[in-house]
Amino acid sequence: MSTNSEAKPAEPAVAQVNEAILRRLPFDDTRDLADARRGFMGTAGEAVIRDANGAAVWDLDAYGFLEGECPATAHPSLWRQSRLCSEHGLFEVTEGIFQVRGFDLSNMTIVEGDRGVLVIDPLLCAETAAAGLALYRAHRGDRPVTAVLYTHSHVDHFGGVRGVITDEDVAAGLPVLAPQGFLEHAVSENVYAGTAMSRRAAYMYGAALPRGERGQIGAGLGQTTSTGTVTLIPPTAYITRTGQTETVDGIRMVFQLTPGTEAPAELNIHFPDHTALCVAENATHNLHNLLTLRGAQVRDPRVWSHYLAEAIDLFTASSDVAFASHHWPVWGRERVVQFLSEQRDLYAYLHDQTVRLLNQGLTGPEIAERFEMPPALERAWHTHGYYGSVSHNTKAIYQRYLGWFDGNPARLWEHPPAEAAVRYVDFMGGAEEVLRRARRSFADGDYRWVAQVVGHVVFADPDNADARELQADALEQLGYGSENGTWRNFYLMGAHELRHGAVGTPIATASPDVVAALTLEQLFDSLAIRVDGPRSWDADITVRWDILGGRPVTMRLRNGVLTHVTGTMSGAPDADVTVTLAEADLRGVLLGTLAPADLAALETVKVTGDIERLIELFGKLDRSDPDFAIVTP
Repeated sequence: MSTNSEAKPAEPAVAQVNEAILRRLPFDDTRDLADARRGFMGTAGEAVIRDANGAAVWDLDAYGFLEGECPATAHPSLWRQSRLCSEHGLFEVTEGIFQVRGFDLSNMTIVEGDRGVLVIDPLLCAETAAAGLALYRAHRGDRPVTAVLYTHSHVDHFGGVRGVITDEDVAAGLPVLAPQGFLEHAVSENVYAGTAMSRRAAYMYGAALPRGERGQIGAGLGQTTSTGTVTLIPPTAYITRTGQTETVDGIRMVFQLTPGTEAPAELNIHFPDHTALCVAENATHNLHNLLTLRGAQVRDPRVWSHYLAEAIDLFTASSDVAFASHHWPVWGRERVVQFLSEQRDLYAYLHDQTVRLLNQGLTGPEIAERFEMPPALERAWHTHGYYGSVSHNTKAIYQRYLGWFDGNPARLWEHPPAEAAVRYVDFMGGAEEVLRRARRSFADGDYRWVAQVVGHVVFADPDNADARELQADALEQLGYGSENGTWRNFYLMGAHELRHGAVGTPIATASPDVVAALTLEQLFDSLAIRVDGPRSWDADITVRWDILGGRPVTMRLRNGVLTHVTGTMSGAPDADVTVTLAEADLRGVLLGTLAPADLAALETVKVTGDIERLIELFGKLDRSDPDFAIVTP
């Protein structure tokens, strides 16, 4: 590893570009700051929010340095955005509607009803949600929570639910509302590919970076993710159609379903008695992701734009304020229409122009390099790429329509990175020659090229200290010049791990609550993706699960594939082993908390056949690696 582990100052090339941005963009426009502070009622007296063991999960003062002038090591536009996102406390949106902002990546909205309050999107972890509710009660009285509503299926909008309600509350009749499809998407996203997503999320949010002008300054959508206890209480009622009206604790709500926009399951909410519109995460003060850098399914900007147009038509004539699950509200009907219209046009323009260019034969990277936003949209601060970016969103649209292959047969069967790297370095004259030329490019300010070419040396020889050092330096400078918060974090995390080693995954979203919400169907699916195929090619094992009070399930491992059906599997041989058990015990086996070898010893379980075959099947399962390498092979 590199012996020089300290972050370095901005190079003159980066400092000059950042200084020029201060002159180019309208930093004298302070309306967003006024909006971000409007309705402020107070904040917590204790800055650090801790878990039950005393560990800090959030620090309200961590971003106090943003009050200062923007340094050369940060893009001034991102510095401005982070400054706005760091405003924390309880804010009144309009009469009867309040938001806790700056206590997590997301906002928690509290709507006052006849007897208590409706909590919308209870943050990412129980500790920050509880702190937010306590802050509300300190200013508005000890009102009970009478309902919870999840606007969509991402963890920062449901993970803190046990900080505001309990299972006993729900058993007593407290409703938990969500859009149709919420639970399926919420749990599958955090379990199926959860290990890889969580590891990459550590880069996306800069989890291991120090907070400061040479480190993490925000993520654009919010500052960062909290590190407390992720929880989930399943919904008790679903919103299934646009126009559906529900009244909870005297609070009237009209819903608009927006599936396939920012999340697979999402909704907007109109409050007619408050002339207020909640746009969830469909319209925020930045260009959002069409493909988040942590990884996800590509979102559809055409559909996204359509639903924003529909929201304008349905609700803006009776909306004096629009607020979201991130950032700050927009007040005034004219401004609400302008804000939503510009957000609508933002996603429509990205979609239409990318598709136009791909039909002219341009590839994703080529489209990204030549794409320009209309000047009218570029002038609006809320269209800037602090979280998503024009560059990676246009590539995402290309991927959505045409996939990873750009049509050039030379790129159809390329060597994987580590093997290609050895060949590249050899062709370029060896590591020393590559580094000599790359240092010249670094001095010229061509950090993109340095990162690209030196990356080959690192992958060919990960122990080359000089290569790691130069690669870290180049990534660092790219971070200092990034307007996008997640790009900055990715670059600086790459530099950090090259200098200090892997940091792993600081937070896992596949928490016990999330895993417990998986259906049996999803549990069997999650088992199937863990099968080590090559080690299972010759295996043929059939297991029958007779579930007490439920329908039997047959699963078979054959040809390296684990399949399952309810009932008897057509074409399968008789079961090698049949296990009769309660669903709770089956869940324990599928989740790994109950070993197959221990089943026969349980009085509540009956095993018929060869239990060793079941043990053999589970021995074919692989384990995910939450610490896999990213910037090294």
